[in-house]
Amino acid sequence: MSNKALKTCFVVLSLLLLSGVSALAQDIKIGYIDSIKIFAQYRETQDAERQYRQDVDKWTAEKNKREKDIMNLREELQAQSLMLSEEKKQEKRLELEKMTQQYQQFMQETFGNEGLAAKRNKELTQPIVEKINKILEGIAKERGLLLVLDVANTDVVYADKSLDLTSVVLTKLNEQQ
Repeated sequence: MSNKALKTCFVVLSLLLLSGVSALAQDIKIGYIDSIKIFAQYRETQDAERQYRQDVDKWTAEKNKREKDIMNLREELQAQSLMLSEEKKQEKRLELEKMTQQYQQFMQETFGNEGLAAKRNKELTQPIVEKINKILEGIAKERGLLLVLDVANTDVVYADKSLDLTSVVLTKLNEQQ
């Protein structure tokens, strides 16, 4: 559930409570989860994290190689500066500029907000999030809950432990594997 939806639920709940509809407010059942704990302990998430790390490691190796190539060319240009003609110096500067631009483009395409890393992360986590949400919806209906919060993403200052559904979600997720 998104933060916007959670805030909306909080506003609705607050309005109900403040408007004096005490009978209705007493019937409202709420539960919560800790999505960080679910993601940390769910085996499928751990596998997805390993896959993601492998991809990021490859991209990081490519980034480091490009950085090293740029640094080597820059050092070469400095070291040979006195021996090179102006034409050769300009040629090397243009090559350095081109490499730098290609590096920046690689960084944006790979690690930018819409880059390969973000897309891969979404590709790996989206099915897991959908599974969690489906299980959570079933648990909420089964227990007659009207609202389920995620304490990892909200400012919950108090929650009774009996409302915590984290272990139930984890159990059902792991049963599906």
